[in-house]
Amino acid sequence: METENPADVAHLQGGGGPRAGFCDLSDDPSSHSSAFSECNSDRSGEFASASPQARRRLLVACTSDRADDSFISQLVSDLGSCSIEEQRLAAMEIRLLAKNKADNRLRIAQAGAIKPLVSIISSSSDPLLQEDGVTAILNLSLCDENKEAIAASGAVKPLVRALKVGTPTSKENAACALFRLSQLEENKAVIGRSGAIPPLVGLLECGGARGKKDAATALYSLCSLRENKVRAVQAGLMRPLVELMADLDSSMVDKAAFVAHLLVTGLEEARAAVVEEGGVPVLVEIVEVGSRRQKEISVAILLQLCEDSVVYRTMVSREGAIPPLVALSQTSTSRAKQKGELQK
Repeated sequence: METENPADVAHLQGGGGPRAGFCDLSDDPSSHSSAFSECNSDRSGEFASASPQARRRLLVACTSDRADDSFISQLVSDLGSCSIEEQRLAAMEIRLLAKNKADNRLRIAQAGAIKPLVSIISSSSDPLLQEDGVTAILNLSLCDENKEAIAASGAVKPLVRALKVGTPTSKENAACALFRLSQLEENKAVIGRSGAIPPLVGLLECGGARGKKDAATALYSLCSLRENKVRAVQAGLMRPLVELMADLDSSMVDKAAFVAHLLVTGLEEARAAVVEEGGVPVLVEIVEVGSRRQKEISVAILLQLCEDSVVYRTMVSREGAIPPLVALSQTSTSRAKQKGELQK
């Protein structure tokens, strides 16, 4: 029967005690948030399908500092028009008025725009109208005062629908809007129970560069809730995370690693999924050649794997993790000592 080398066990458990010598990610929450791009207001900005007259109106909306109250009321009324063209123009103008002006976001919501926009997202068969509705809701959700009203209007399920069947832009902006709504803690369970996790995993796996970033940001926020962690693992999230971490030339390594670390913390199913998806050699490679932050996140994941499992400790050791872990622990300890000297 194979036995463990005590020195190896010490390093795999964090040196002279759990996490000793290594960066404790929980001590620096800013390092988590800085890894994720903000889900901002819409970034498409072009309306090629609009008529010349409509484009002139949209240009006015783009340059308006503060929309007239009567104009906003008319736009809200037009959202309920029988004409798809009028609905699209109203949704696009609301989308633009809410894009950069915080005051407009609140006034548009107070004028009653949220419910008809949600109705458009929920029931429209026109993909471009749905896209404008989703993006208008996203832009309105940038105002903290609007988040509760958007959630209360029943927006979550229509946004999940757009995430499943919408245009690429609709999917990206629906992910951003769900992220914004998830910033209210009580919405995280609602979003997870509404089926958002599987299509977010799909967007992370198959979306474009922006879609992947938006999906990772939304998943990171939602998976702070344990029941959503379980949903994410069951939806197969670990596979695209490992694949993204393996691509060291991409901009997604940090984001994927932070989501993976969140999942494996306190969830045995997630730790098993990392191993099953071939994550151990990927994490060891990152410890060897990744950036400092990437190395520290990877070490934190490996420590979670090894803490209570002889099998995983043996597996990590066989992958050649001990030498880079020793080197990193020495560097981290030296850096901590230097930081301490500066603080004296």
